[in-house]
Amino acid sequence: MEEAISVIPAATIMLMCDGENGLEVLLLRRNQKAGFAPGAYVFPGGRVDAADSEIAILDRIDSLTSKEAALRLELTDGQPSGIAYYVAAVRETFEETGILIAVSTDGSAPPTTAENQGVRALRKALIGGVISFKDILVKLDCRLDGSAMQYAAHWITPVTWPVRFDTRFFAAQLTSKRECTVDTREITEGLWITPNNAISRHEAGNLPMLLPTITMLERLSTYEQTEEALGALAKEQVRPILPVADTIPTDI
Repeated sequence: MEEAISVIPAATIMLMCDGENGLEVLLLRRNQKAGFAPGAYVFPGGRVDAADSEIAILDRIDSLTSKEAALRLELTDGQPSGIAYYVAAVRETFEETGILIAVSTDGSAPPTTAENQGVRALRKALIGGVISFKDILVKLDCRLDGSAMQYAAHWITPVTWPVRFDTRFFAAQLTSKRECTVDTREITEGLWITPNNAISRHEAGNLPMLLPTITMLERLSTYEQTEEALGALAKEQVRPILPVADTIPTDI
């Protein structure tokens, strides 16, 4: 009997803003040497770490309790906790793009790594394991706003894949398009693009994506503005999606 493949808890964010052509999303291209989906365009995100549910982090989250997060994600008392998925999505986005989805104590958005050398140094220290994500929030005097992240989807990698993820998708809005500086260990490009343009380029063969990304972009393509999209996502009930292997393209 073959040994079952462990499923890795993960979280991702559909980061959106209103551009000149309407709703745009941020897509990242994975390094061709990546162990999972090499060369594919994906939303920012990654695996959930144990530290994502530490009390020190939870104390810097507003408008979302551990109980509320567990109810939204329909999770019990297992590990990781529901709120850890929210934290992981924000942390991974900061590591991969340099954009921190948080609020400074003065109500402003914190600077990105593209805008501030000090933030670049902090991200480098976080990626290198020198400091924790909680330290980032403290040093930048920021807090996470749980109400700013809309739970949108739950995708599970097919059982036949050699690497499997149990991924929670969130959606969040930026007030303006922000430049990202990608973590080149995993990502080679950051691209702001409308959902329809991304789908058209994928169909033309020059923007490779996996089924979950394509499906979520198709959902977003029906909305002209981010507020409209977030409002619609808030009304939908999230159900786990476990595709069969041959419905997900692997020749990317």
